[in-house]
Amino acid sequence: MSTPLVETVGLKKYFKTGGGMLHAVDNVNLQIQKGRTLGVVGESGCGKSTLGRTILRLLDASEGQILFEGEDIRTYSKRQMKRLRQEMQIIFQDPFSSLDPRMCVLDIIAEPMLIAKTCSSKNQAYDRVYELMDTVGLAERLAYSYPHELDGGRRQRIGVARALALNPKFIVCDEPVSALDVSIQAQILNLLMDLQQDMGLTYLFITHDLSVVKHISDEIAVMYLGQCVEKAAAKDLFRQPTHPYTQALLSAILKPNLKNRGKAKNIIRGEVTSPIDPAPGCRFAPRCPQCRAECTGREVPLRDIGGGHLVACTLAEPGQ
Repeated sequence: MSTPLVETVGLKKYFKTGGGMLHAVDNVNLQIQKGRTLGVVGESGCGKSTLGRTILRLLDASEGQILFEGEDIRTYSKRQMKRLRQEMQIIFQDPFSSLDPRMCVLDIIAEPMLIAKTCSSKNQAYDRVYELMDTVGLAERLAYSYPHELDGGRRQRIGVARALALNPKFIVCDEPVSALDVSIQAQILNLLMDLQQDMGLTYLFITHDLSVVKHISDEIAVMYLGQCVEKAAAKDLFRQPTHPYTQALLSAILKPNLKNRGKAKNIIRGEVTSPIDPAPGCRFAPRCPQCRAECTGREVPLRDIGGGHLVACTLAEPGQ
């Protein structure tokens, strides 16, 4: 198998708090092949966005390795990171707060090119902006409009164009459609998929919407309280969810079929474990209806149950 474009090895990101160390990302190991999309799902506060920002080194990791094309970028200097940032970009969740309200569309998209000096003049950068606007479906007449004058879909298209401005190889999509109407969500998702096919882009797609992640992802990683509890090809995960947390998440998807009326839902009960200095063991154990003594007191590693389907659950261990 070829070297993954992006890989994390034992990646950790802790935040110091008054009560102890908050384990936002804890020993996450992921691989993303070139031209593929890894979806990351989980409830709010599970560490999805922190993972994306840590991979891009917008946040400094506490431990572990971040490999980009086989090189550990945690060892890079500021000068090396400045060059690398042209190849790693991000699309933020909120298409309004992520845009400078004092700048028009033309200047917002041109800014990365002017900072990185990839264009010889401002006029050349502006010519490139008009190409990008056409690529993402923004009318040329909007070039001198300001973010507050546009709807959410157009604002997010600006964010996509800005991320593409430096011809990156890898883009972190941090819930890019969660703030949009359903019809606009579909347009942005289709745009991202078309761009991936045309430009060979690699995505880390972060979302809490399971229907969205199934539509766009090649593989899906499920996170719970900073840890990856299951990872598999998208079709395999939906066909054979193995971790009790994944099963509960998929059970919550609304299906427009009257035959599903009265069908029992797998409801998650109990309180979320504190992420501050958590005890060894499965962090979902206090809420898991299948919890056993083996689930606590020791770490439960991800285990391959066949075909690259990884699960961190004692029920998936040999002999169970």
